[in-house]
Amino acid sequence: MKYYIIAGERSGDLHASNLIKQLRQKDTAAEIRGWGGDMMEAAGMELVKHYRELAFMGFAETISNLFKILGFISECKADIKAFQPDVVILVDYAGFNMRIAKFAKSRGLKVFYYISPKIWAWNQGRVHKIKKVVDRMFVIMPFEEEFYGRFDYKVDYIGNPVNDSVTDHVVNPDFRTKNKLNRKPLIAILPGSRAQEIENMLDVMLSVLPYFRDYQFVVAGVSNFSKEYYEQYNKDPNIRFVYDQTYDLLANSEAALVTSGTATLETALFGVPQVVCYKTSTISYTIGKMVIKVPYISLVNLIANKPVVTELIQDDFTAKRLTAELKQLLFDKTFIKNQKAGYALVREKIGNFRTAERAAELMVVYLQER
Repeated sequence: MKYYIIAGERSGDLHASNLIKQLRQKDTAAEIRGWGGDMMEAAGMELVKHYRELAFMGFAETISNLFKILGFISECKADIKAFQPDVVILVDYAGFNMRIAKFAKSRGLKVFYYISPKIWAWNQGRVHKIKKVVDRMFVIMPFEEEFYGRFDYKVDYIGNPVNDSVTDHVVNPDFRTKNKLNRKPLIAILPGSRAQEIENMLDVMLSVLPYFRDYQFVVAGVSNFSKEYYEQYNKDPNIRFVYDQTYDLLANSEAALVTSGTATLETALFGVPQVVCYKTSTISYTIGKMVIKVPYISLVNLIANKPVVTELIQDDFTAKRLTAELKQLLFDKTFIKNQKAGYALVREKIGNFRTAERAAELMVVYLQER
């Protein structure tokens, strides 16, 4: 069968790459083409467009790049039309992918959604559109099954791929030596994987360093940015940068400062005490406050359905607040114990699944049923 897969960001690239590997095992004749990243290409997909060209963050930033995005959508539609897949598989990235879903459905193509758009967070009415244009929805948050059920839409909960990735990871015992880190305990800095996130977050995250001279601060860099790009933030000899080694960094860290996103869940599954940080443009934040319907921004708190980790958002994201929170993460044993108890609840709610394998298995079965 022929599969067309679209992921618009780094985490989607990772999860889609694992799905591709499993699809190729379940369907040895699979032809796979799509939009995504290096990991999807390495897994066996013919890459049409890299996600780095699509990475716009926030309401205002998306609007300012609207004509460029519409051009990408037209290009994607034309490529799908030429390829004529048996199914279009969409990975998160709702603004782009929902337009593609409508187009694919209008052409009589099967549409599967792997990793639901976060419509439960805002614009919940979009579930009615999803029911019309998405044949099967595969969800990775335990609360999403109940959410869609309220709208009489049956979805498949397949576990969370982050849990699989963390479980499968083998920590490099030479991580410190390889990266020339000293013997001080480490504090992980996870500033995100988009330029706007890094530029909004990293300076403030690193500004707390003078209060923690007994620790080494290590920034989790990603290889889609050059080392020169990160070096502009290297203003202290006690700062180190590692690239594409986030899991090894977390496995060796005492605490973490984490930009809101998938990394908050990864940090929790490694059992590392964390504070969640987020700052965007004033316009994007103002719009977000008006439309977001959930009480938390971090996946950890959303899954637990209670405040397990502290969230420093927008005006609360200051060096002073960050310093106070980091001191708790390092020195307040009761605070640490309570946070780790919250992590245990998150693990329990997620459950133990082989997410990509389960999704691929169901997808092939549903396509064969057709």
